[in-house]
Amino acid sequence: MHIELVIAKLVTVGLGLLIAYKAYEGYRTHGSEPMRYVAIGFLFISIGSVIEGILFDVMGLSIYLSGTIQTAIVAIGMLVVLYSLYGRMPQQSNDGETT
Repeated sequence: MHIELVIAKLVTVGLGLLIAYKAYEGYRTHGSEPMRYVAIGFLFISIGSVIEGILFDVMGLSIYLSGTIQTAIVAIGMLVVLYSLYGRMPQQSNDGETT
């Protein structure tokens, strides 16, 4: 395996996990429901960014199947992030009640 590719994948996963962590921190601090979905989405995207190589090299799956699984995981992550942007979240009114 090429060391440059491994380093690039590790940097990508690290950045994705850092984004997921900061989004989760935002959710915990402010109770922002969309931030929770951003965190979940980036977790999926981060895992998806390296899963193809693991499935192909370690598990011995075909490159086609590995790529298909990787694409599906990344797509799920993107859908979750998209939901955080457009999904209907409960709104808090001025008196503190959730509507």
